[in-house]
Amino acid sequence: MIYLFIFMASLFLTYLIRTYALKKSLLATVNERSSHTTPTPHGGGIAIAVTWFLGLVYLFTCKEIEPTLFYALLCGSLLSVVSYFDDLYELSPKLRLLVQAGVSVAGLYVLGGLEQIDFGFWMIENPLITNVLAFLGIMWFINLYNFLDGIDGYAGSEAIFLAIAGWLLFGGDHFLILVASVAGFLVWNWHRAKIFMGDVGSTLLGYTVAIFALYYQNSGFSIFIWIILFGLFWFDATLTLIRRYKNHEKLSQAHRKHAYQRLVQSGILHDRVVFFALGINLVLLILGYSAFTQPSNAMGYFMVAILVLYGAVKMVDKRKKFE
Repeated sequence: MIYLFIFMASLFLTYLIRTYALKKSLLATVNERSSHTTPTPHGGGIAIAVTWFLGLVYLFTCKEIEPTLFYALLCGSLLSVVSYFDDLYELSPKLRLLVQAGVSVAGLYVLGGLEQIDFGFWMIENPLITNVLAFLGIMWFINLYNFLDGIDGYAGSEAIFLAIAGWLLFGGDHFLILVASVAGFLVWNWHRAKIFMGDVGSTLLGYTVAIFALYYQNSGFSIFIWIILFGLFWFDATLTLIRRYKNHEKLSQAHRKHAYQRLVQSGILHDRVVFFALGINLVLLILGYSAFTQPSNAMGYFMVAILVLYGAVKMVDKRKKFE
């Protein structure tokens, strides 16, 4: 029953946010990074944030979520608030990064830090190294999720995939709460989108995925399981960044060179791109499950995932060359 309530609350709240945004002309304008052609209301991620944290509080009061995970995820509420103001007023990049860094440190502190990273052939247990890497990982996940929120249904469907995958592998009602929260918004965000998520939603989802990865690593599960599952997003964002650097481009400049954006430019509709992404995610789920059941070979399955993702990018390159 709680999942239906969360879904309906997210659905109705997204409708209210859209109505308010239209009245106040709070629209995402078309720019050089946009994959849409008409100004569209944004800030729909508020519905995700409100219902997500409401669901987490419910689970906590019912003692159905471990306190460490609850408080670490709750740190993301500050990120959502600041990101919403950024959607409205375009805060300075320095302030955004400062808040993201503070939230990342807080979440990492609540988790007790990252204890170790097992590469299979090499174990890192130095707390300074592991926690610096964990901090950088959280920061990257926050920002790359924002980068990959560019077409209808893409960021929302990825969150639902990751939540379902997490539930299948690890169990936990928090994953189902996340599915319900995002699904209510996704009804309004599916092609053609009637409202966009905005930074308030994308940064929160990136942070949430990072916390899941670190929490389950500390619980005895390889962090590479989550890195495999989240491969579609981080691989595209990272490879695009490297390619732009090699092209001597200004990395802070807006662009439309991610693989999913180039697919849209090649003439494929937004929903078809999302279905293509879900197909890749099913392969990643198989590899993630294999890493889950055979933790000693997790690094090997991660390398297979890299090959799968690289092959997918090369397919995209054939349709729309990276320039």
